[in-house]
Amino acid sequence: MREINVSEIENTVRDLCIKANLYLPEDMEECIRRGAEAEKSFAGKNVFDDIIENIRVAKDETIPICQDCGMAVIFMDIGQDVHFVGGSLSEAINKGVARGYTEGRLRCSIVSDPLERVNTGDNTPAVVHTRIVEGEQVFITVAPKGFGSENMSQLKMMTPSVTADEIVDWVVGVCAAAGSNPCPPIVIGVGIGGDFEKCAYLAKKALCRSVSIRNPKPLYAELEKKMLEKINRLGIGPQGFGGTQTCLAVNIEEAPTHIAGLPVSVNVGCHVTRHAGAAL
Repeated sequence: MREINVSEIENTVRDLCIKANLYLPEDMEECIRRGAEAEKSFAGKNVFDDIIENIRVAKDETIPICQDCGMAVIFMDIGQDVHFVGGSLSEAINKGVARGYTEGRLRCSIVSDPLERVNTGDNTPAVVHTRIVEGEQVFITVAPKGFGSENMSQLKMMTPSVTADEIVDWVVGVCAAAGSNPCPPIVIGVGIGGDFEKCAYLAKKALCRSVSIRNPKPLYAELEKKMLEKINRLGIGPQGFGGTQTCLAVNIEEAPTHIAGLPVSVNVGCHVTRHAGAAL
């Protein structure tokens, strides 16, 4: 049994909140640069130039890469041989988020009640997903999620009679309806299977997967390719000004489901699809 003081969790979450909001993952930045080279439209190329310059300024000036510093989404894989000591794990996570956003000078966007709309002032509480795994390590991923893209996300409870092509067309339709709202070029996370809430979780988790890694199952890797090609044929382009690069990547995550169902969800990520991780 390995003991981990929750203060380590707090400090790690604090650092990851800042890192994720200042620096894009290397594979994401490289994907943007490839998109800039592939873009055919003049306006689209100019937008890519601005996006790449924004990435540089955020690094050099250590300021947020996007004004919407997002809702803090935390994924934790917790080894079953770990014992947390020194206080509450939940409180440690939220203290880490609060410190990361206030000490990192990140915009705080969370309201304590969805109808009363009073800002909490420190971007807490976070959305926390925990998973028990083998071993005595803890792996933490912080994925700040801006709501320009989050608001464009959808879930549909399909039936087992739908075809793969119908699933592709529905996902493309979600992107067409989103238009310029999610600040394209976008990254699309797709969840297929599970139940209502598991499907949405899969789509969110998919956005944390490297954009350079395809689904290991050929069936889903082929669907990722088809979706990407069809979304880019929409012509929405960077920031909605038209062009060939509306979407940078499509990541699909799948899970077992019920014989009577086939839920499908889309979580839309903007060109600043951020996440940072660390192992303890």
